[in-house]
Amino acid sequence: MNTLDIIAKKRDGGELTAAELEFLVRGYTAGEIPDYQLAAFLMAVYIRGMTRAETALFTLAMAHSGDQLDLGAIPGRKVDKHSTGGVGDKTTLVVAPLVAAAGVPVAKMSGRGLGHSGGTVDKLEAIPGFRAELTEMEFMATVQKTGLAISGQTGNLAPADKELYALRDVTATVASIPLIASSIMSKKIAAGADAIVLDVKCGSGAFMADLDSARVLARTMVDIGRRVGRQVRAVISNMDQPLGAAVGNALEVKEAILTLQNQGPQDLTSLALSLGAHMLVLAGRVNSTSQGEQVLAELLASGAAWEKFRQLVIDQGGDPDAIDCPDLLPQAQFVLPVHAPSNGYVAGLPADKIGRASVALGAGRQKKGDAIDLSVGVILRRKIGDPIKKEEVLAEIHTNDKQRGQKIAREVRSAYTISPEPVKPPELIYELID
Repeated sequence: MNTLDIIAKKRDGGELTAAELEFLVRGYTAGEIPDYQLAAFLMAVYIRGMTRAETALFTLAMAHSGDQLDLGAIPGRKVDKHSTGGVGDKTTLVVAPLVAAAGVPVAKMSGRGLGHSGGTVDKLEAIPGFRAELTEMEFMATVQKTGLAISGQTGNLAPADKELYALRDVTATVASIPLIASSIMSKKIAAGADAIVLDVKCGSGAFMADLDSARVLARTMVDIGRRVGRQVRAVISNMDQPLGAAVGNALEVKEAILTLQNQGPQDLTSLALSLGAHMLVLAGRVNSTSQGEQVLAELLASGAAWEKFRQLVIDQGGDPDAIDCPDLLPQAQFVLPVHAPSNGYVAGLPADKIGRASVALGAGRQKKGDAIDLSVGVILRRKIGDPIKKEEVLAEIHTNDKQRGQKIAREVRSAYTISPEPVKPPELIYELID
């Protein structure tokens, strides 16, 4: 088989076979195919696209490029959850213990943040002592003991995706739906779940800025799941404004704790209940999402979900005192208020601008490997639809650099759009792709 022939076939709009796609993935991962040839292939895919069958075959080839987690020792149907990334998105911290408290084991591999999108692993590491990097043996043992583990992805889980993403990032081929879908799904398939619930974000703070693009991506990933023997549901949710009020690692942990104690913001609680209910349905725990939401709401009210999260922290080496008393979590030196410039109603709060403000404070990475400040971030005191009076607090800037914080405070204030007329809050969930 010849790499040049495969590139030319895709360049001319041909449909590649499983053998050809496996040859490319295997050869590139082994270092036998050079970057410049794979870059040409990626650009051909970017321009010509892939059929649904090709996309599924490409996904499988990447999933099989390294280790595959075997969850067979865990009883029952295993269901994973994945978000395409957003601002203030701490749903895993709430959904995973919720679903585990309902009796469905959750073996969750999560990632770190990059750009203005936060990462679950970074958030959990704001808890003193928490070990987010578990060996496969530790990961499985924790799930079997408690029904819940959250760990960073192993270095050899779908290694082809890691190599290909790095190449896509420098060849202007990131924004290709077949490549995005196969990247996400290859890791999910390699992680061993029987079924997957996807939270596909749509809006200014998401990779898919409009509903049509989000819908195409969701349908592509659901189709991949069907073709490779996984049941997949995709929820398309709003990311035109941040989720919840907190943006920043320790701040988001505090908000997740409040939510697990049934005192969290309405949008985060609603989304967690919805995603969790879909997971319960796919696991066979309930017959409908309405029944699932009722079960989960009762677990929030009873404190069972909070206790499951607390056990997760203890099992993975975290200090329970720091979550029992969240003031022991990392705290910034300064809290700077952002005041409203006029009376009115919040009409706009672009998630991407708030995400970039949080990164500029030090809460995120500009590139992989950057150190982050776990204590800093933004707390939103008003969101779209809320009334506001002049000089009332719109938001708070948590910073360890007062001068930088004052600059970010001005940027956050400019991100808010204030209308003199009442504004209807935006929809949280647009639709389900099943």
